[in-house]
Amino acid sequence: MLVILLGLAILLLDQITKQAIRANFAYGESRPVIEGFFNLVYVRNDGAAWNVLSGQSLVLILISVAVLVLLVVYRRSFLQETLPHRVMLGLMLGGIVGNLVDRIRFGWVTDFLDFEFGTYHYPSFNVADSAICIAVALYIITNLLGKERGTGSGEQEDG
Repeated sequence: MLVILLGLAILLLDQITKQAIRANFAYGESRPVIEGFFNLVYVRNDGAAWNVLSGQSLVLILISVAVLVLLVVYRRSFLQETLPHRVMLGLMLGGIVGNLVDRIRFGWVTDFLDFEFGTYHYPSFNVADSAICIAVALYIITNLLGKERGTGSGEQEDG
């Protein structure tokens, strides 16, 4: 139940924030929130992360659907029944579906979070992207910690 609720919460937050940007910003507009560090922008990404597969909406839709199916069908083979892994799955599912909804509706994903670090400008992203990245980081961390403890994929140790 946690996985479904978290996934739905991410999906709703993602879609609400994207709609707010589309309704209140002109395409390409940027507004500083913290000057020289954080901006809200309205950009359209017709590719995946860092604009990989740009213009390949159908391919990206098919990949998203395939990943969703694989995550649901095979989750027990790589995830444990631990809270961190349930959270990770909810974040991942909500994030993938959030971007999938945009791709199906528009053929592109609305990105709006924009960070600068000195002269480095990080590619814009959204709530769904954030959820997916947090899920991947959580998965890596729990697996690394599990291996250090000798328990595998973040399993709980007896003892």
